[in-house]
Amino acid sequence: MTPSQLLSTILVIPGIIFLSVAARLCVQTWRQVPLSLAGKWQALTGLILFFIAGYLFFIVIQVRQLVFPVEIVTGLVFLGGSLFVFLVISLSKLTIAKVRDADKEILRSNTALVQKNTELEREIVARLEAEGRAKARLQHLTTLHGIDLVITASLDLRLTMKLFLEQTVSQLGMDAGAILLLNPHTQTLDHGADWGFEGMGIRKSRVRLGEGGAGIAAYERRIVHIADITELPNPFVRLELLQHEKFIAYYAVPLIAKGQVKGVFEIFSRQRFEADPEWSDFFEALAIQAAIAIDNATLFRKLQESNIELTLAYDTTIEGWAKALELRDSETEGHTQRVAELTLRVACALGIREDELDHVRRGALLHDIGKMAVPDSVLMNAGPLTKEEQQIMRQHPAFAFELLSPIHYLRPALDIPYCHHEWWDGTGYPRGLKGEQIPLAARIFSIADTWDALISARRYREAWPPEKVAAHIHSLAGTQFDPNLVDIFLATV
Repeated sequence: MTPSQLLSTILVIPGIIFLSVAARLCVQTWRQVPLSLAGKWQALTGLILFFIAGYLFFIVIQVRQLVFPVEIVTGLVFLGGSLFVFLVISLSKLTIAKVRDADKEILRSNTALVQKNTELEREIVARLEAEGRAKARLQHLTTLHGIDLVITASLDLRLTMKLFLEQTVSQLGMDAGAILLLNPHTQTLDHGADWGFEGMGIRKSRVRLGEGGAGIAAYERRIVHIADITELPNPFVRLELLQHEKFIAYYAVPLIAKGQVKGVFEIFSRQRFEADPEWSDFFEALAIQAAIAIDNATLFRKLQESNIELTLAYDTTIEGWAKALELRDSETEGHTQRVAELTLRVACALGIREDELDHVRRGALLHDIGKMAVPDSVLMNAGPLTKEEQQIMRQHPAFAFELLSPIHYLRPALDIPYCHHEWWDGTGYPRGLKGEQIPLAARIFSIADTWDALISARRYREAWPPEKVAAHIHSLAGTQFDPNLVDIFLATV
């Protein structure tokens, strides 16, 4: 074997190895090849095996030095190589086409995915916005509910307005707020309450209807918005009061309840602020709540004033009746007022509730109202009364009951007029009540009535000294008077 033959043989051996490995890979990959390419893949595998056989045959020729035209072997190998290259290029072309189709499909999928991602992002943004609006609405409802609680919990107008501003100004995203109340007599809007201001200038506010932002809001019954109160001209007329506050945006809404303007709700911001429809609706809802609070407080104040006036009228009438009774007998002048004060003093010492003291006082003032029905011949008699006259006189508690019981306002005060002649031992009149069956107010009053009657001079006797009166009352403890009250009364007077 010549050196050239040996070298060619050595070079062919690695080729056989590489082709064997390639053939093995082709067989392993065969099952994964699509059916449309299976024929070409089989031909490619067959060519690899053909090359291996040709290389082996070439080695045999060289080793055995067989006489065989090498040109034929070489030609066949070249022919197989060209077919192999053709199949490889054909398969590569199909692979490239598949890759391009896959790239296009991936591109389409990516485009669709990007579009879906964009839609998803929009949906997420929309959901976040909706969630934000829902939270804002929930906060608005919470604020409105809190204002309802403030309105129902307090009828102090100043306190209610202050709490209202504290809860609402920050919810509206503003820096300060004020409520101006309409004075119906002067037709001006005067300061009612404020919150968030650095100075006190706002408290000097006094705006006429139709003038300035607040006056226009009240007069025209609409929201007034000034984008920048520092840019002149504008309808805001109190800029000098707020010159150090650095406010820019301004809103004013009228407070209307039952068709009547009660005032104006103003809010201020130190930066530009543009309202959206939902904010405006919330602003108007707050204004309605504030108007209701003002109206309720105003009605309550007027009701209190009416009740006070009515109570004063009742008490004045009662005092007039008591005075009229005393005018029938000049000797008892001042007795009713003195005995009422004594009774109240002892009642306070006993811890009787304040709301019951008014009834005690009225009952004491009216204790002898029944004598209005007693004839003057009996009432003004200077001497001893006959049995018939005594019987008439003893009817005056019953007369008092008949006179006062139809008056609902005076029913709680009936205890003294009806029962002040009842005795602790049950021998009194008109019903013969005994012990604690007698109302406490009547038991107190009976002692006070006896005390004042005895220490005062009458036309038929001289006034007794206090020591003698005290001894006399002590002697009647347990018979005419409640023994438990006698010592308390004497210690009080």
